[in-house]
Amino acid sequence: MADPKGFLKTTERELPPRRPVSVRLMDWKEVYEQRDSGMLKRQAGRCMDCGVPFCHQGCPLGNLIPEWNDLMWRDEGHQAIERLHATNNFPEFTGRLCPAPCESSCVLGINQPAVTIKQVEVAIIDQAYENGWVKPQPPGRLTGKTVAVVGSGPAGLAAAQQLTRAGHTVAVFERDDRIGGLLRYGIPDFKMEKKHLEARLAQMTAEGTRFRAGVNIGVDITWDQLRARYDSVVVATGAMVPRDLAIPGRDLPGVHFAMEYLVQQNKAGAGDAVPGQITAAGKHVVVLGGGDTGADCIGTAHRQGAASVTNLAIGQQPGTTRPEHQPWPMTPTLFEVSSAHEEGGTRQFLASTVEFLRNDAGEVRAIRVAETEYLDGRRVPKAGTEREIPADLVLLALGFTGPESEDLSHQLQLPFDTRGNVERDGDYQTSHEGVFVAGDAGRGQSLIVWAIAEGRAAAASVDRYLEGETLLPSPVKPTDRSFAL
Repeated sequence: MADPKGFLKTTERELPPRRPVSVRLMDWKEVYEQRDSGMLKRQAGRCMDCGVPFCHQGCPLGNLIPEWNDLMWRDEGHQAIERLHATNNFPEFTGRLCPAPCESSCVLGINQPAVTIKQVEVAIIDQAYENGWVKPQPPGRLTGKTVAVVGSGPAGLAAAQQLTRAGHTVAVFERDDRIGGLLRYGIPDFKMEKKHLEARLAQMTAEGTRFRAGVNIGVDITWDQLRARYDSVVVATGAMVPRDLAIPGRDLPGVHFAMEYLVQQNKAGAGDAVPGQITAAGKHVVVLGGGDTGADCIGTAHRQGAASVTNLAIGQQPGTTRPEHQPWPMTPTLFEVSSAHEEGGTRQFLASTVEFLRNDAGEVRAIRVAETEYLDGRRVPKAGTEREIPADLVLLALGFTGPESEDLSHQLQLPFDTRGNVERDGDYQTSHEGVFVAGDAGRGQSLIVWAIAEGRAAAASVDRYLEGETLLPSPVKPTDRSFAL
């Protein structure tokens, strides 16, 4: 364990300060200032000798959190990154993007603020990169077997790295012009600068993983052709079909899906020319949806110079303390103020959007909203409460309904379950022998930590399929919904 009296001496939860709002809105760099090593050591030292570390159960990857907290407290950063990498291929991603269900399960959290596990995690990996401890791990031998991974998000990259290290020849196919999936196009730079992605891709390339950007499987190469060329295929295409809002005025210019908007800004930030880029500059922006994607839109709109930003959520505002029906160690639904929220704008709850209104030029000028009421378990607009909110740009951040299914169902004839996800068995294999599914394509929209866990687990199943046995870890099963095994 770490400091035996750490949780008694340091009872407060400390987080790295964020850069001043007025400063960070002038650029696209990450919002946090330099992390103080003394503060991180104190926070790591709060990790208890709790007997049963429920943080393991809260983390789908089964991260060895007490071990690397202890090592961080002892200033043994090299050993800490070894223990962190033992279960997590990409702690630089999860440490920045994961909502940290491990912290909700922290035993200290029963009567004190939980250990700042996420901040310790990202500090360990950042220190490792600074000191040159993150090195390529090429396989000692090649098996002669080939694997195609379709999709280069966190699930695809995790599967590819595990399978490459097991000795297989792995090619990762990505239809976008750059590798990274949502890590590249979708996550704003102020949440994760792309230098972290580039550093990890350089390591994977040095290990032997081959990347094929700009190749749309199902169009440039059929799925059947891919299956014929490779001994196994991993489908990690994500759940990218956005949830729409079928109300009057939906087709008006100025109403867009959130990912259209965010991807364009990522491309512009990378130096690409984006003709007709959707921009919030000088506009009244309304973001529908109160989740992480909505917050990403809010932060992006502020940096683009929006005249105003309004965030609408159809449900009730969550409480600030753990509700009784979500006791420890469950992950509670709480009211959160992200870095984007503190940068400005207004948040409104119990707001049901009724109609998008047009101006004389035929573009969106406002939205009509009403108060949400609950009838027979349904959320519906309350009659007589309608009002208008000015809107020159409306962004739909309402989540995703599942993977794009047309090519998979027509070319591979893969069945889909009742939730719209690709069907798979207990080993991540589809009805097509040798074709496996990992991440959101089989699970549905979920967390980055689940994507990496499924990528690692699917890699173990692929390795077993190809070699008859495997030494790769398999942290989760496809049927797991809440906790790791």
